[in-house]
Amino acid sequence: MRIALTIAGSDSSAGAGIQADLKTFAAHGVFGVSAITAITAQNTLGIVASAPIAADLVTAQIEAAASDIGVHAAKTGMLANAAIVEAVAAAADDLEIPFLVVDPVIVASSGDPLLDDEGLLAMKNELLSRAHAVTPNIPEAEMLSGMAIRTEEDRREAARRIFALGPVYVVITGGHAPTRWGPASAGPSDRIIDLVYDGDVFTDYALERVAGRHTHGTGCAFSAALASHLAMGRSLHEAVPLAQEYVAGAVRHAPGLGRGAGPMHHFWRLDIDKAGRL
Repeated sequence: MRIALTIAGSDSSAGAGIQADLKTFAAHGVFGVSAITAITAQNTLGIVASAPIAADLVTAQIEAAASDIGVHAAKTGMLANAAIVEAVAAAADDLEIPFLVVDPVIVASSGDPLLDDEGLLAMKNELLSRAHAVTPNIPEAEMLSGMAIRTEEDRREAARRIFALGPVYVVITGGHAPTRWGPASAGPSDRIIDLVYDGDVFTDYALERVAGRHTHGTGCAFSAALASHLAMGRSLHEAVPLAQEYVAGAVRHAPGLGRGAGPMHHFWRLDIDKAGRL
């Protein structure tokens, strides 16, 4: 049995965070273990309240899971503050956690901050150098790179700057990309193009955008799917299109819950398999 670890915040609506990561691991046939970094009270409309977990308790959770059950790959989500970021970086080193995927959760889609300024600095200075891959969306890539992304060449330059912080791969996801780059952009593109950079080669992975508002937790599911495939022995370049396909299917088959950006259906393939057997 392959094991994947998620180090992230708890989402009471179960669309993102620890809950989404564990569902994504299970959907890929990977056994998920977890270390909770923060508790949030949230739903599809936004975050009502949140509180971080003590950094030493985060470390204890990681050590407890890794020392007994083991870890073949890991991913991070909401880390809240510098103390937790530093604790995760130290644990990744001390425990030699393989294939760490850093999803740099900085601001929620609702606009609520999920990582403070000191935490962002610690992520750039201490955590990214331990990462096998970092998976920012375009707003997150702007924060990590310190530059605005207005053109495709801007996105490549941002990838270069983030790569200089130490990860093996940079994956800038394209869900926030406009139809046309620049001030005259006319809304989101009908295709999502994820850019992968390995310090030498830029590779684009494209797929059709799935229409709809049920996109809560897409970044969590994408990074968790990557971690699942890495845990199973696939390469990053093999994992990216598989993760894209999984997230697109989860959005397409969303259950339609909530009044805002609703959750996806993480087990959509199970329903399709059941329907095929009827």
